[in-house]
Amino acid sequence: MSDMGLVVVGAAGRMGQTLVRAIHATPGARVIGAVERQGSPHLAKDVGELAGIGSIGVTIGDDPLSAFARADGVIDFTAPAPTVEFAGYAAQARIVHVIGTTGCTPEQDAAIAAAARHATIVKSGNMSLGVNLLAVLVEQAARALGPEEFDIEILEMHHKHKVDAPSGTALLLGNAAAEGRGIALEDHSVRVRDGHTGVRPDGAIGFATLRGGSVVGDHSVILAGAGERIVLSHHAEDRGLFARGAVKAALWAHGKKPGLYTMRDVLGL
Repeated sequence: MSDMGLVVVGAAGRMGQTLVRAIHATPGARVIGAVERQGSPHLAKDVGELAGIGSIGVTIGDDPLSAFARADGVIDFTAPAPTVEFAGYAAQARIVHVIGTTGCTPEQDAAIAAAARHATIVKSGNMSLGVNLLAVLVEQAARALGPEEFDIEILEMHHKHKVDAPSGTALLLGNAAAEGRGIALEDHSVRVRDGHTGVRPDGAIGFATLRGGSVVGDHSVILAGAGERIVLSHHAEDRGLFARGAVKAALWAHGKKPGLYTMRDVLGL
């Protein structure tokens, strides 16, 4: 079986370059396309040289349609608006679309779900094995420890360049906690506390967001009861783990029927 040909969008960015290196190092996958925005200073450069692995004969272009037409899949850690656009192109090409983009609105998520009628889409707020295992543990803990006895708070920290808050991973963990409690996160989440807030309502799932420095990603789910606390945590030390997870997701999805999948599907959790 030939290698899976993958396109990296946002290829000149930090995550894009990390993805190029991860694909290049993974048996069964190869980079066949690299896409950047129109006007990028990196257009026409060899993406392998930019990523520090030497020339691989793939130059960066600004036409996703032509790149997708000759690919088996695309890996996308860009931004919500272009991700929706890329999902439409992936649906036209009937290829795999792995989405690590966070910060999508409900309307954008709906557009991605519509594209999944024709594309095989794997979308997750975090592509790492550890975080997805953590989400399973959070769901189980939230189910076992009821809201009358344990409050749930989610604390996350990322580098100062991250533009969305709470992080996609924090929301993934919040949804896991809500699933364990049998509630809808949007009806019970507390995103901001300022001033005289009053007492904490039973059943709320709180979020605290920290930004600074070069932190790749730290997440803790705190279950606080009377006289005791349980803390479930994950600390990402290298964004390469997200890239490796995304490549694993692409290889898993290759040949699967169109649909919207998550990393839990990929990892069999």
